[in-house]
Amino acid sequence: MKKIILTGGGTAGHVTPNIALVPKLLENGYEIKYIGTKDGMEKQLVLDAGLDYEGISSGKLRRYFSFKNFTDPFRVIKGYFDAKKIIKKFRPDVVFSKGGFVTVPVVYAAAKYKIPVIIHESDMTPGLANRLAIKKATKVCHNFPETAAHLGAKAVHTGSPIRQELFEGNKLTALDLCGFTASKPVIMVTGGSLGAEKVNKLVRAALPTLLEKYQVAHLCGKEKLDESLEGLEGYRQFEYISDEMKDFFAMADLIISRAGANSICEIVALEKPNVLIPLSAAVSRGDQILNAKSFAKQGFSEVLDEDVATPEDLIQAVEKVFTNRNEYISNMQKSDGTGGVDSIIQLIKELS
Repeated sequence: MKKIILTGGGTAGHVTPNIALVPKLLENGYEIKYIGTKDGMEKQLVLDAGLDYEGISSGKLRRYFSFKNFTDPFRVIKGYFDAKKIIKKFRPDVVFSKGGFVTVPVVYAAAKYKIPVIIHESDMTPGLANRLAIKKATKVCHNFPETAAHLGAKAVHTGSPIRQELFEGNKLTALDLCGFTASKPVIMVTGGSLGAEKVNKLVRAALPTLLEKYQVAHLCGKEKLDESLEGLEGYRQFEYISDEMKDFFAMADLIISRAGANSICEIVALEKPNVLIPLSAAVSRGDQILNAKSFAKQGFSEVLDEDVATPEDLIQAVEKVFTNRNEYISNMQKSDGTGGVDSIIQLIKELS
């Protein structure tokens, strides 16, 4: 039996693509072990997926001053020895890394034992952890065509691994949950698991006009519900949904979203017309802006700048996308980056 180590952590975006590979890996006879941080948010997600989980010590590589910058290097070094011990005992044939700081010691430990390493980079340009890990990688999978320029000969354009369950949603289940009618189009708004305050404000300011033509299912984030809007016809807000996400995707005729790489790759794979509002460069490294620009260039999305966008801008973008939705869908159907699971599994089989 072939063995594989999956690693990734820190955010759901570094975990769910790994989990998306699991059914096909099991189908192909792989024994799977997952390495994450000892108490990271990824631990519960992985255990819920029924996988064997090992936690290691992990630090964080910060671009800003923090006293932890003086102690975290020692935690990373300890993580390297933790990972070496696990790898020596498990003896994997291949390692697949999705990113996050916990993956750096795992990748370096695998390279020490000359085990092939496949890294997946979701964003247009590699983040700091992946930039360090890529040096030891055998192949680097990526979502955006433009990313290949940063990766050299190791680059393989696979797209993102998408959970199969997202393709199996029931539209009527979500309509019933929201109390919506099937005769009026639905906009789904999502700002990620934590919500997005600026997106929430923009959408809510545009509601009076949007609700004339659309119904709005708003995933607004924890503690971001607006009680004054409860009971508004055609509008439902939720702090967070999990198992019902596939049904909400099936229900949505149009999506308003942040531009995190995994989220927007799911949107394209599901062929959902969309308006993207990327996280501002003032509070991020700007990766969402680059992601969104690439999708706009490929004809998948309309993009708004959250720092200057008005409710009227949002209304106009929604109307443009919905009116021309067949064109956006056609462009998404032509994309060669939506078969992530099969492409990555094939690569894993070739290297293990």
